Amino acid sequence: MKTNLRSKVAILLSGGLDSSVSAFLLQKLGYEVVGLTSKMIDDQNFNQIAQSAKNVAKTLGIKHYILDLSSKFKDNVVEYFENNYKNGKTPNPCIVCNKTIKWGELFDYAINELKCDYVATGHYAKIEYENGVYTLKAASDCKKDQLYFLFELNQYQLSKTLFPLCSLTKDQVRKIAFENNLPSKSAKESQDICFIKKPCTTKKYLLKKFGKNKGNFILKSENKVIGTHDGCYLYTVGQRKGIGISYDVPLYVINIDSENNIVYLGVKRELNEHFVNLKNVFIQNPNYKELEFRAYIKIRYNMNFFTGKICLKKNNEGYVTFDDPIHSVTNGQAAVFYDLNDKSLIGGGWIEK
Repeated sequence: MKTNLRSKVAILLSGGLDSSVSAFLLQKLGYEVVGLTSKMIDDQNFNQIAQSAKNVAKTLGIKHYILDLSSKFKDNVVEYFENNYKNGKTPNPCIVCNKTIKWGELFDYAINELKCDYVATGHYAKIEYENGVYTLKAASDCKKDQLYFLFELNQYQLSKTLFPLCSLTKDQVRKIAFENNLPSKSAKESQDICFIKKPCTTKKYLLKKFGKNKGNFILKSENKVIGTHDGCYLYTVGQRKGIGISYDVPLYVINIDSENNIVYLGVKRELNEHFVNLKNVFIQNPNYKELEFRAYIKIRYNMNFFTGKICLKKNNEGYVTFDDPIHSVTNGQAAVFYDLNDKSLIGGGWIEK
């Protein structure tokens, strides 16, 4: 991490463990630190987040700013999330939030309005600079590696970003919080979808939004109706649990036809694919100038690496050909590319089936 002291840095402060310890570490390194908290949703949950962030800022003795981004968050993230499910896709709101909110509105405000030199977050990732190129590499805690969610950051944004937790494990981060009595020392892990709070689930959220819409489960291999569901938006490709169909073999969601409200089911081998189309491809590492190259690929955050060939086309489109069959390729998720030598981030694109 950069150690350009006397620089001003805005830490995106949620009041949680990771951002709080990040602020503390930056302050220890001699940076002028300010806290920046975004108002995502106008509700009581946000008020708790804002108060937690305020408590951390007060403990550290740093200035704290709150930016109301609730309307932009709704337009860019919440509506994207809802519309993707409605159209038979499985969205990834964290990637979209990173691009439009954290390294969009918040980043621009910190650099242009607060006149900060850098923006910092509690992400577990590492930025390295060599021969004029910024590259993202995995943090020391491989269990918390978050490169997948950061593939749309550009070179300028990387040049202005700090990840103070890059060399720490989660246990070490929590230890720092306890040793220095930070208000967030006992904070729980944040939820994946910040605007859906327990006990609400994604399924309950979508039912409340769209209501029940009766449709058919069709066994794909026989094109036969074998049951009904309450809406195709309640399912995702690769899903097995929660289908509610009794059959002589385990069934999985194979495909979703949102136009006709049909969920196609089949056995696991029907999920295997060698090829996937991509749209809105973004190459983060400018060293990759060829239209075709081999790489490691992830099609979901918590899945293993696969190897294959990426082929880029005009209009930021492309496709991936996998060396071995890959299952549960899901429309709406991201396919992210990593270097074959050191697994540094190359870029990625959005799966379009």
